[in-house]
Amino acid sequence: MRIGLLGTGPWARAAYAPALAGHGSLDFAGVWGRRPEAAAEVAKEYGVRVYDDVDALFADVDAVAVALPPAVQAELAVRAADAGRHLLLDKPLAIGVAEGRAVVEAAERARVASVVFFTTRFQQEPEAWIGEQASTAGWFTARAQWLGSVFTGDSLFAESPWRREKGALWDVGPHALSVLLPVLGDVRRVAAAVHGPADTVHLVLEHATGASSTVTLSLTAPPAAAGADVELRGEAGVTLLPRSAEGAVPALARAADALLTAAHTGRAHPCDAAFGLRVTEILTEAETVLGKDVG
Repeated sequence: MRIGLLGTGPWARAAYAPALAGHGSLDFAGVWGRRPEAAAEVAKEYGVRVYDDVDALFADVDAVAVALPPAVQAELAVRAADAGRHLLLDKPLAIGVAEGRAVVEAAERARVASVVFFTTRFQQEPEAWIGEQASTAGWFTARAQWLGSVFTGDSLFAESPWRREKGALWDVGPHALSVLLPVLGDVRRVAAAVHGPADTVHLVLEHATGASSTVTLSLTAPPAAAGADVELRGEAGVTLLPRSAEGAVPALARAADALLTAAHTGRAHPCDAAFGLRVTEILTEAETVLGKDVG
């Protein structure tokens, strides 16, 4: 499968470009970026073609991988799908529900495969744990904490405009939901959402299975307090999401494997654009509830 990369920022360089270049079943064909000089640098590093015209890239590939801010990603994903290209997308799928739905509808219309890269869902130990817990009945409640120090430590994303604007809810909220939803079921209602320090938010979610979960999200945690934890409690006892020693590159390689499988079989992956849309819908509801928190 010939694949092109859209994006040249820190995430594209640290994760997407090396994952695509190192994948044995992908032909990394070229790169397009909003900054032509940055696109030229990435293309030179990996020995691929640089594209000034994104539609020309679409014409030369079978699939695209998108490492761009969500507002930009959604628009280009629709164009890529309309051109008949499979989609390897990043989270969140989109910032708005209408924009996310447009991606889903374009993919369905063109009958192209889509996979949204929720990192934890493609790391070996967490992926196996999620599958095991999803097949276990009787979960009562869950507690998830996704605490980053993006703006308080040394991070690739410290200068990310969209993260500064949208905060932890939209950056790490998708990670937490990607773990909770397959285990506890869809979110029936965002029962509560309140602000904490800086960009920190606290959510209470009611799930379709009758279970509840609490979620704490932050990009401004002290570096010593940063980390991700998920604890489940139910009839089977207590279990914790295992930590993974894997970085983003091998996880992205598995996401690419998932895209290849979905494209070849025609069967949707659980982390497809439709799942990404559902995450966007839940985050939008949480944002609405947060807007009522005047404290």
